[in-house]
Amino acid sequence: MSNPQIGLPNRHLIYLVEDDDDVANVVIRELESFEFLVQRFQDGASFLRKLRIECPDLCILDLGLPDMDGTSLIKQIATFGQCGVLVLTGRSHLFDRVMGLEMGSDDYILKPFEPRELVARVRSILRRSTVGGRASSTQTRRYANFLGWTLDCAANTLKAPDKTEHLLSTAETQVLREFVERPHQILSREQLLGQRDLSPLDRTIDVRISRIRRKIEEDAKNPKIIKTIYGAGYMFTAQVSWI
Repeated sequence: MSNPQIGLPNRHLIYLVEDDDDVANVVIRELESFEFLVQRFQDGASFLRKLRIECPDLCILDLGLPDMDGTSLIKQIATFGQCGVLVLTGRSHLFDRVMGLEMGSDDYILKPFEPRELVARVRSILRRSTVGGRASSTQTRRYANFLGWTLDCAANTLKAPDKTEHLLSTAETQVLREFVERPHQILSREQLLGQRDLSPLDRTIDVRISRIRRKIEEDAKNPKIIKTIYGAGYMFTAQVSWI
């Protein structure tokens, strides 16, 4: 996580990567009014330079940057540390939104947006990060074992039976933890996304589960561990033990 500024130990640090001054000003003004610390970058290169020095609690990325496509930054963020990613974009096509989620972002919001919705989504990502155990020193159950796999809820990693280690996004860890906490139970899409209201076209949870399946299933197109219960949600079928 980030190193908070001296005297402000409880304030979350957010990096905003946005080249549009008007949009950036709205985001900064709204987030700072809720006591978030915001540092803005106008291009991907300057953002990456800063990221090498300090990893924030959350990155808000515009997909249409002047020097690189925002989706190319999402994967790079995971190599520098564990932080949430919120995509802020004017691209309304479903493909672009799904691509951001496929690359590892936690959520997205379309321009133009309601400032309070932005704050709500930021808080949701930060809350999931803490619940997932990455930032919590009080988490008592850290390692979940199933079928030779080991999920480390604090480090956001998943170790395969052959000891290969996969780095998970915050969102993937949160979803997988929901499953291992309640195996053999049907979980709705809303439950897996933390009670967020979903539209029928929202594919956020489907994309996250698809990414997890590609890691743990022998055949992701014919899943045996995470089963789809049509009209109801998903079920995790493996036996789970905690250490």
